[in-house]
Amino acid sequence: MAIISVEQSTAVERSKETIALDRAHVFHSWSAQGTLAPIDIVAARGVTIRDGEGRAYLDFSSQLVNVNIGHQHPAVLAAIHEQTDILTTIAPSHANAARSTAARLITDRAPDGFNRVFFTNGGADANENAIRMARQYTGRPKILSAYRSYHGNTGAAVNATGDWRRIPNEFATGHVHFFTPYLLRSEFWAQSQEQECERALHHLERVILSEGPQSIAAILLETIPGTAGILTPPPGYLPGVRKLADKYGILLILDEVMAGFGRCGTWFAFEHYNVVPDLITFAKGVNSGYVPAGGVIISDPIAEYFNDRIFPGGLTYSGHPLAMAAIVGTLTAMDQEGIVDNAREIGKTALGPGLGALKDAHPTIAEVRGVGVFWAVELTEPDTTVPLAPTQLAAVKNYCQDHGLIVFAAENRIHLVPPCVVTRDEVEEALAILGAALDVLEAS
Repeated sequence: MAIISVEQSTAVERSKETIALDRAHVFHSWSAQGTLAPIDIVAARGVTIRDGEGRAYLDFSSQLVNVNIGHQHPAVLAAIHEQTDILTTIAPSHANAARSTAARLITDRAPDGFNRVFFTNGGADANENAIRMARQYTGRPKILSAYRSYHGNTGAAVNATGDWRRIPNEFATGHVHFFTPYLLRSEFWAQSQEQECERALHHLERVILSEGPQSIAAILLETIPGTAGILTPPPGYLPGVRKLADKYGILLILDEVMAGFGRCGTWFAFEHYNVVPDLITFAKGVNSGYVPAGGVIISDPIAEYFNDRIFPGGLTYSGHPLAMAAIVGTLTAMDQEGIVDNAREIGKTALGPGLGALKDAHPTIAEVRGVGVFWAVELTEPDTTVPLAPTQLAAVKNYCQDHGLIVFAAENRIHLVPPCVVTRDEVEEALAILGAALDVLEAS
């Protein structure tokens, strides 16, 4: 018979109280409030999180695909703690050492010709301000973006978003959507990746011509669409988009909020595709969300446009010192500890091959997609392309959670997106749990 200590009993009661207070007073995002049963997370380290009852979980969600450096990294904590003793907040109109250093470290990793950063509070307002810059710079109103996308929950960002969350929030103007490549569910009757790419680019050019190139400020794309399914673009697609943008005098904005800063085994996901945008948006992995931060990395011609013109945008907490210190701590540690290299190698030698083996063993896996530590498993009825039912996906997710694995689930997909510091042993453990979950699903 198990004996529960007084300390454990107190912790369990405290956890129950926390959850009760949450249900009584906290209004959660993207949720029907009465259906929620949150876990009380009380501690975390690296890839492991712990709940109030002492259970440990491998965090293969990186929370919202943002804890790239892992939980409670000591170098990031030290940077934040040090900054609290120096300066905790300052208006963005003043210079500040943490902000200046963070901007330099970010632009050092960006392509040549990107020397300025506009800091925001997160990814949504990064995209919001990139859209604003593009419209101001070009004098054009329209933004083209993909149906399979998510760009944030503020006015223009949610309108640029293509998924269902856009529809009840369509109050901003000037947004047009198009389809991007997705061979498994091709909109173009394609039979190969080459056909899919060619036809998707033809479709995009037809949309540009139909809307009027002279009215289009920018094409906004997630380099690798994340929430929409980690849809790695086929070879030639992003360079093809860049060519179309140049042909019609349109800016290219690449949203690296989820895919950037190590997630894809490179500093930026677009490094895989031989393409350079005009504006780069970021957040999440730049400091793993330890203190909220995001921003726009601005190419020199656009930055110089505002040398003698007022940029009509700003935020009270743009470049907040604690967030900037977290960026400095994160990027320095990632560089010194080879964390981006680890993400790349884990993807090549552990996550990618391991998921491929799961696909071979499980007829409910229609496709595995990803790079670095950014992977999705698309689940369908066995040996078909019919999406797995929501109740079945929930059963897979719940089995994983009950057995110590937190995953990111969306529609008919399980996303495996651990911190960039994940080890081979942790990958093996996570894939064993997922494999067992699929065994139970396929036996039912």
